[in-house]
Amino acid sequence: MEATGMLSGEAARQEGSKLWQYISAVSVCFLSIGVGSGLAWTSPVLPHLKAADSWLPMDEEQASWVSSLLAIGSMMGALPAGVVANSIGRKRTILLLAIPFLLSWAIILFVSKVWMLYAARFIVGLAVGAACVLVPTYLSEIAEPSVKGTLGAMFQLFLTVGIVFTFVMGALVGYTTLAVACAIIEVVFVGSFIFIPESPVWLMSKGRRLDASAALKRLRGDAYDVNCEVGQLQKEAEENASRSSSVFDLVRLPAPRKALFICFAGMAFQQLSGVNAVIFYTVDIFKAAKSSLDSDVAAILVSVVQCVMAVVAAGIVDKAGRKPLLMFSSAVMCCSLVALGLFFKLQENGSDVSKLGWLPLVSLVLFMIAFSIGMGPIPWMLTGEMFTVEHKGNASSLAVLLNWFLVFLVTKTFPTMKVILNSSGAFWVFAVIMGIATVFTFFVVPETKGKTAQEVQAELLGNKSNRSV
Repeated sequence: MEATGMLSGEAARQEGSKLWQYISAVSVCFLSIGVGSGLAWTSPVLPHLKAADSWLPMDEEQASWVSSLLAIGSMMGALPAGVVANSIGRKRTILLLAIPFLLSWAIILFVSKVWMLYAARFIVGLAVGAACVLVPTYLSEIAEPSVKGTLGAMFQLFLTVGIVFTFVMGALVGYTTLAVACAIIEVVFVGSFIFIPESPVWLMSKGRRLDASAALKRLRGDAYDVNCEVGQLQKEAEENASRSSSVFDLVRLPAPRKALFICFAGMAFQQLSGVNAVIFYTVDIFKAAKSSLDSDVAAILVSVVQCVMAVVAAGIVDKAGRKPLLMFSSAVMCCSLVALGLFFKLQENGSDVSKLGWLPLVSLVLFMIAFSIGMGPIPWMLTGEMFTVEHKGNASSLAVLLNWFLVFLVTKTFPTMKVILNSSGAFWVFAVIMGIATVFTFFVVPETKGKTAQEVQAELLGNKSNRSV
């Protein structure tokens, strides 16, 4: 056990063992692998289902609904997730999400009609939306301030692991084996997470001081004196209990209102960066660059870049901070999108771009690197860090609802944008949004690195910690 030095007369902050914090994070993030698998499943499967010799024939319109129903389900799954988790606990609610995941894969295994595939995608969407609320919340509540960023970044990291896993398996095995492999991920998740402690923050919010102490002892190690942290959690719980909380507090009270505005902006910038459009356009970008790579290989390479950089993000976010990484990320993404737009503008004008084949590839790789270390993981992280326990569930649900609505919107409208604005214009629209994101982050987003929930609330109020939130 380590302790930080004293600053301004404040008590030194202990540092406990990180082993069980990482074990718990890895366990819950197996659900994130399931989220990534659910998201990526259509990429290797739909081309085969749309083929002339498909055993389940479908047209382009049906295929688009198979893709987009997950986003619609996610919007609906996000809404009740926070309320249920506040009522019955983070751990129990997260474990229950294995049921819709497994049900979805079971339907996919035995599907005989297209409408059954619709149902499966909608059901897995419910679980995906709820997981996007609950996994970042759980990670933020079990972590010490010194590793909150690293653990928070693991949600996006393991999500990209799920995408890589599904792309690779989809290229190697058939429809049935892929569904079984995705279902096994959920079985591994349940088998490990059942032994992981409940969130001590939630336990204390329910007045279960002894259970919260035991959970902290498990998460911080035997050498850690939990009394100080338990006292802090109890103080926060009592302050929260003294205030009646409702979803309207998120707009009525100053600190939650500002936090919600920042989280909404983060989710909006994440999706309006055009990341899904860029991923969707990956094969075309490789073709435009005269690459001979197979489309499956191209998709795998892009997802591997995401995964590797998510590992980097997890390693540096507690050193570099949230705000600098967000600004760097959005600025580099802006430049990459400008370059992509320029390449396609030259191509649209009939210019010879044969010597610029490297430009879209470099732009694509830089875009995915920048997204993966900032704009990808940090909005999820901030949603878990910027609210006190009584507001966190409702705020997370609303932020995730917005995120998935924008996923649906961008995915559905990007083909129309290409028709109206051409590819170059569409990428330039996304570039302008990323430029705005850089400025917004500089002026509005607070730094949450290494801070407790109460310190973040004081930061949101302009460091006026004595002011009522």
